[in-house]
Amino acid sequence: MRHTFHSKKLAALLVPAALVAMALVAGGLNRQDDSPTPAPADGPSTWTVDPVHSMALFRITHMGAGAFWGRFNEPSGKITWDHTGEACPEFDITIPIASVDSGNDNLNAHLRSPDFFNEPEFPNMTFKSTGCTPDGENRWVMKGDLTLLGQTKPIVVKLERIGVADTRRGMRAGFEAEFAIKRSAHGMTYGVEKGSLGDDVRVIVALETIRQ
Repeated sequence: MRHTFHSKKLAALLVPAALVAMALVAGGLNRQDDSPTPAPADGPSTWTVDPVHSMALFRITHMGAGAFWGRFNEPSGKITWDHTGEACPEFDITIPIASVDSGNDNLNAHLRSPDFFNEPEFPNMTFKSTGCTPDGENRWVMKGDLTLLGQTKPIVVKLERIGVADTRRGMRAGFEAEFAIKRSAHGMTYGVEKGSLGDDVRVIVALETIRQ
């Protein structure tokens, strides 16, 4: 009788435990160590440009011999983008002409003059995207409007997402864009007719952005 009593008591304890185990296997209960399932997309968010870790490089031929490189510092602006999806990012970028940096103070002053970028009258150049199409993983062909010397022209940009990282200073994403323009299309003809400077300019823009 005592053995039968203990058997019934043990069975009463085991049955609820068995039911809980079955529920766990069937997925009816969430275990403590289960991580939340991320949504496939969390919608577009705003990412602002980090001017310290961003720049724009330009390349132009000089005297028909060399390939001269210069840069612009401290770009600003924002990107609207859903980093979890495949949607096209939207760019709205401003670059201050006063930040032009050739490595030579005299040349910088000339580049800011009316012969070139005419910084007193047109202190900024801007780019606003108008759309893009995928071109492989983390790559797009982007269209947009470049405003330089007060003239807005459409351009085509090869855009690559370099990476995304969740850092102690916030979620960051890096992009690199490359495109080409003709200076004369924006009215910058200094040196073109005599061939001392090329008309075609190659531009590479590297942007690191911070999610807001």
